[in-house]
Amino acid sequence: MKETIIALLDEALVTLKQQGVLPADTSPTIKVDPTKDKAHGDYATNLALMLAKPAGKKPRDLAEALVAALPESAAVSKTEIAGPGFINFFAATDAVAQVVAQVLESGDAYGRSLAGQGQKVQVEFVSANPTGPLHVGHGRGAAIGDSLCRLLEAVGHDVTREFYYNDAGAQISNLALSVQARVKGLGPEDAGWPEDGYRGDYIQDVANSYLAGETVHADDRHVTAKGDPEDLDAIREFAVAYLRREQDLDLKAFGVEFDVYFLESSLYEDGKVEATVERLIDQGHTYEEEGALWLRTTDFGDDKDRVMRKKDGGYTYFLPDVAYHLDKWQRGFARVINEQGADHHSTVTRVRAGLQALDAGIPQGWPDYVLHQMVLVTRSGVEVKLSKRAGSYVTLRDLIDEVGRDATRYFLAARRADSQLTFDIDLARSQSNDNPVYYVQYAHARVCSVLRRLEAEGLSFDHDLALANLASLTEDQEKALMNRLARYPEVVAHAAASREPQQVAQYLQDLAADFHTCYNAVKVMVEDDALRNARLALGLATRQVIRNGLDLLGVGAPEEM
Repeated sequence: MKETIIALLDEALVTLKQQGVLPADTSPTIKVDPTKDKAHGDYATNLALMLAKPAGKKPRDLAEALVAALPESAAVSKTEIAGPGFINFFAATDAVAQVVAQVLESGDAYGRSLAGQGQKVQVEFVSANPTGPLHVGHGRGAAIGDSLCRLLEAVGHDVTREFYYNDAGAQISNLALSVQARVKGLGPEDAGWPEDGYRGDYIQDVANSYLAGETVHADDRHVTAKGDPEDLDAIREFAVAYLRREQDLDLKAFGVEFDVYFLESSLYEDGKVEATVERLIDQGHTYEEEGALWLRTTDFGDDKDRVMRKKDGGYTYFLPDVAYHLDKWQRGFARVINEQGADHHSTVTRVRAGLQALDAGIPQGWPDYVLHQMVLVTRSGVEVKLSKRAGSYVTLRDLIDEVGRDATRYFLAARRADSQLTFDIDLARSQSNDNPVYYVQYAHARVCSVLRRLEAEGLSFDHDLALANLASLTEDQEKALMNRLARYPEVVAHAAASREPQQVAQYLQDLAADFHTCYNAVKVMVEDDALRNARLALGLATRQVIRNGLDLLGVGAPEEM
């Protein structure tokens, strides 16, 4: 319907230019939006206000000229001019109802498109250090990142999901020392415990497995524990593999899988870090000061220069990040999106600066970033801070065990990434309309219950009869629901383009609200076969769109609740 109105307005502009009402070079972007108050029609445009100045007319006068120039269309029942010059469009019932037929015909494909034209996109997300269980912040990154991948695939992109393991550096050394201390029978309260050691119970689990000589399977490697308390390298290798496996199990329980697991250590093993250093030196953007090697990132918009190689010869985190992203570029990913925590905000400018300094043809502003804010977990209005297993934070598995995968994923993806999220465990567990995921899933289950009642009464859905009588869906609640269904493809396209999965969650809540309102106001199981089947078709179309939308969020659509 929206595209139809835009096309009608486009024809009206051609007519007004031919009449000399508008300059011949007028080429505005026509904006048509759903109205908030249905008393003002179904859609509205501010086109007359936009063009009043170039036309040399009052907006309302130009609105009258636009309406007069609109071609006849069976899709629009009437138009009205409101306020200073808005044009409101009332959609004809027949035209609105066709969305029901479109949804039923398209099924799972409704809302999907080929707009991305198969363009390769790599999305890196979660990328947790393999030093402990995934925390709830990682969970938010997983929910947003995976939903973003699903959205990009829905609009026709070729998406690669990637997890980057920081399996090198000081944190991994601390992990190895912590496990070694546990292997030797020490605890966090003992004098010999490492100063920066990890204190969670999971460290004892790793130590027990190491002493037992267990074999761990972690993606690309199989590591068998040596059981030697003095072999720190063997302990490090086993601990990293053990925790990689644990994180992978957590993600699978969350319904998230990756195409590529990339190890930071491979950048050193393959000589890519050193090659990156040499390239930056060759480009003339480095200098030495006080025994350290610096990159002049201020040449590329950073607020200060950055150390690449420290006095002791070790590299800062910044350098392998640049090498890693150069590798992404060389793998052919012209578009890369990094979904990370807001604590990575300071790395955005320096990584982009480092990439520009390489002079490798990488465009400015590459890669893209989606940064999510922290998650506050509450129960009974009180913040939940600790997990016995992790020792100092709430784990993703804690939430999944408490409220289930669907509620966890929905809650973590349903807010803008750049806003802080309060995860209310009590709300997520409640079976009430206040719980957004329950409210949406219940709308889906409600349609299924109507179909079971239909079968129980010895009736069946007549698809052809339903489509032949869609014009009988004339109630205001039915029309509002159909208009909402029609907006779904635009929501998907906009959510993918703006990298905001929460737009889908908000749409689903609005759709569920429209459905519940319609269900409560309009009787479906009427004696009139034609009307009953038309209303059943509307319910089936709603069920389909809810299922499609929930799938983009990685959330199930139950048939009974």
